[in-house]
Amino acid sequence: MSLDLAQAPGADAAPWTRPDVYWPELTAATRDLDAPVGVLHLGALRHNAADMARRAGGTPIRIASKSIRVRGVIEALLRRPAYHGVLAYTLAEAIWLADTVDDLVVGYPTAERAGIRRLASDPALASRIAIMVDSPAQLDLVDAVLPPGRREEIRVCLELDASWKAPVLGHLGVRRSPVHAPEDAAALAAYIADRPGFRLVGVMAYEAQIAGVGNRPVGRPLEGAMNRWMQSQSRPELTERRARTVAAIREHADLEFVNGGGTGSLESTAADPSVTEIGAGSGIFGGHFFDGYAHFTPAPAAAFGLDVVRRPSSRHATVLGGGWIASGPPGDDRMPRPVWPDGLVYLPREGAGEVQSPLAGPGSDALRVGDRVWFRHTKSGELAEHLDAFRLVDAGTVVDEIPTYRGQGRAFL
Repeated sequence: MSLDLAQAPGADAAPWTRPDVYWPELTAATRDLDAPVGVLHLGALRHNAADMARRAGGTPIRIASKSIRVRGVIEALLRRPAYHGVLAYTLAEAIWLADTVDDLVVGYPTAERAGIRRLASDPALASRIAIMVDSPAQLDLVDAVLPPGRREEIRVCLELDASWKAPVLGHLGVRRSPVHAPEDAAALAAYIADRPGFRLVGVMAYEAQIAGVGNRPVGRPLEGAMNRWMQSQSRPELTERRARTVAAIREHADLEFVNGGGTGSLESTAADPSVTEIGAGSGIFGGHFFDGYAHFTPAPAAAFGLDVVRRPSSRHATVLGGGWIASGPPGDDRMPRPVWPDGLVYLPREGAGEVQSPLAGPGSDALRVGDRVWFRHTKSGELAEHLDAFRLVDAGTVVDEIPTYRGQGRAFL
């Protein structure tokens, strides 16, 4: 079937709000499938796609593919009017998607020489893909692969550092582009405009300290209060600086887009008049990382089930597998979260293991060998790296199987 993420009028009773219904329904739907089994709930996917569009308030969403890594879902989102274009995470991935997607931006600078050669040698690819730059060195690398006059013009996007240089606290955000000040961005834009073989078509600024930091982390009220204060200070600084930067760059280039934000900042990024599109994707699957936000709650559309294979004691149940640890600072919040049966916890000295994960807590008492335990991954797209396919569940039934990038033989990072 062709995946349709349009939300039907009156559809969806939000079963995920009733865990005692939602998770047993997934167990029943997949009872004949061996673990590990990954599922996507169609109603939850539709809810999340619609809710992200609502939060963006009419600003187009460029799909952050690293947060999905399922081509069928990406293409289904692109059929919705709120979504346009893909923010890819590698050049090889962008080239692979370009046969069906006509607007791609590679969200990170590339040193993929084979990919650069393909891009620079193919007029169709060169017209569809823009690569990210933040220094002349990245342009030098392209020219070293194929110099101007022997290749297509390369579309580039300039990345602005969106971090907040806070008084006393210093750098808050992620270490990405070295281009922070508007005058530095304008100088680089002028340099690109004068350099043969390149065309500056866009600007990107990812405000990680706003979009990627929970403002109400579960069980950590003081941290939440500090994060909310930090975001309230960073947001106006970035809005003012981004506006000045975009205006300065437009003196040297006819920009097609100004990209900002992420799933956690859809509302505030959309309110920035200098932004023309928002890069987001994690909210579609709704990893448990997003449980720590006050202003939105995505449905847990993606999950995976593992089976109990042993009972080490009357107080423990062990599932096969489970150690699908998310990227980021090491910590308990990077482990998959057991969500059903309710009341399951990892053992502090073992955690989520590579081949087995012992579980304790009141939820383990009734588990028997062969029973299914459901988990949510911290992130969204990273789950797809462990599965060949997701089963699409609708109304308590598996209605389709959708391959992940891995299931299509692709592993880009």
